[in-house]
Amino acid sequence: MIETETASAAAPALPRELQSPRAKLVYLYLTTNGDATVSEMGESLGMKKLSLYSILKTLRSEGLVDCDGDCYVPN
Repeated sequence: MIETETASAAAPALPRELQSPRAKLVYLYLTTNGDATVSEMGESLGMKKLSLYSILKTLRSEGLVDCDGDCYVPN
C-alpha cells in the first residue's frame, strides 16, 4: 500500500492539453526517463517509429517536448 502511494506521488502531472492516450504515454515516458531517442521509445513502449514521430511532432508544437540532436527531452 505504501508503495502505491509513493509511486503515484512521484508521477508527473499530465498537461491538460494532452488528450491522446499515446501522447500521454510518450510524455510520461520522457518525463520519467529524462531523454530518449525514437528507437529507444519504440522499443520500450512497443510503438512504431512512424507513430512516435507524429506524436512527438504534436508534443513539440505544444511546447511540451524539445529535440536535442537525436534525443527528445521534456520541457
